[in-house]
Amino acid sequence: MSNVSQQQYREILVSLTQGVLTITFNRPHKKNAMNLALVNEVMAVFSDIADDTSVRAVVICGSEGNFCAGGDISDMHSDAGSEQDEQHSIWNFNRSFGRMVTQVNQAPQVVITLLEGAVLGGGFGLACVSDIAIAHQSAVFAMPETGLGVVPAQIAPFVVTRIGLTQARRLALLGERVGANQSQALGIVHFVCESQEALQAQLNEVLKQVQRGAPKANANTKALMLKVGTVELETLLDEAADVFTQALSSDEGKEGTQAFMQKRKPSWCE
Repeated sequence: MSNVSQQQYREILVSLTQGVLTITFNRPHKKNAMNLALVNEVMAVFSDIADDTSVRAVVICGSEGNFCAGGDISDMHSDAGSEQDEQHSIWNFNRSFGRMVTQVNQAPQVVITLLEGAVLGGGFGLACVSDIAIAHQSAVFAMPETGLGVVPAQIAPFVVTRIGLTQARRLALLGERVGANQSQALGIVHFVCESQEALQAQLNEVLKQVQRGAPKANANTKALMLKVGTVELETLLDEAADVFTQALSSDEGKEGTQAFMQKRKPSWCE
């Protein structure tokens, strides 16, 4: 079992309760815009829990009314004197963010984002790789990068995967801001809540449903789905049959089928 919740972090808050790990971006003075330290801390957390089946879900949220306002532009510039060093620093920051989003996307746990206030740039990208996205009515979504003279470099592939090329182009090229309801219609968000109480209630319901799925079965299901479009179909179906066969004969598979026959809940629901 990971001791991730006992470690010290500067830019995030981490708690672990009953198999649910919560990561809170804690830079409210910047609307939780991400600097390199925050990115590295999030990657460290996901690395620590990569093989920990006791962590069933990861909830990502922001402090004080905002999810994340994207990347912290002031942190992208190096203090080094030369232009080459500064460009290297910017490249490293940008690419590190892409690695973090990829890591969140591929996490074996169910990843849930709680979205309120600013969900911009990189925050928008994280919403697009979460398995379940729950938004407060106050949430505002946008990719404002082109208005700053830059590009949504690391999040673009994930946004396209989430909502399709046509809508992704519209949002990226216009920098259009959309609310929670429109984001739900686009497929970014699964649930929209009108109050903090409703937001918490929806999260609790989702977490209850997560507990119904076996940890390894959930992880294998995510891994298979992520390969759609990247692996030739017949090859993927062969691999899926292998995964199914192994799952059925695994401890989880045996427990699940026995529980079904005995009309009881499987052990991972307890």
